[in-house]
Amino acid sequence: MKKDKAIEVVRQQLTQERFDHTLRVAETGIYLAKIYGISEKKTELAAIFHDYAKYRSTEEMARWIKSTKTLSKDLLNYHHEIWHGPVGAVLVERECGITDKDILSAIHYHTTGKAMMSKLDMIIFLADYIEPNRSFPGVEEVREMADADLMRACWMALRNTCIFLLEKKVTVYPDTFYAYNDLTNRIDGGNL
Repeated sequence: MKKDKAIEVVRQQLTQERFDHTLRVAETGIYLAKIYGISEKKTELAAIFHDYAKYRSTEEMARWIKSTKTLSKDLLNYHHEIWHGPVGAVLVERECGITDKDILSAIHYHTTGKAMMSKLDMIIFLADYIEPNRSFPGVEEVREMADADLMRACWMALRNTCIFLLEKKVTVYPDTFYAYNDLTNRIDGGNL
């Protein structure tokens, strides 16, 4: 799908504020793709579609989770804010005809991460986390690291996310812990 068509399709699914966020994620993703030598086209498409299901009702997303064999039913035991990634990947494939597994994976895991993330997975995860309008403790440190070390920047974002959720005394989706542990082991052999 061409960029202009993708933007028009996504614009219809989002509020103006979320659409503006999506465009910033795409710009940030392309910037990171250039640094880390991956496909700018795939990055742009994954970024444009990353929040495609953000405003679907929790009821609709729960139905997709329950009825789609590729989605873990365990998602239903965690906060619905993480559902739009996995459900979005399914909907982007079914409703928009995007079948590229790399793009779908990046959409699926952009909120939680996962063990053994590809560069594209990491870039979409990170671009969503550090896009220019994000403002929360630790984001500047992650932005600076993003220019130098993709894995370490993702590790920092995952660490911050885990700390934030633990301090709120809420559950953390297992893939987030798996992603954190995986990157901890992959970076300098676990000698951070």
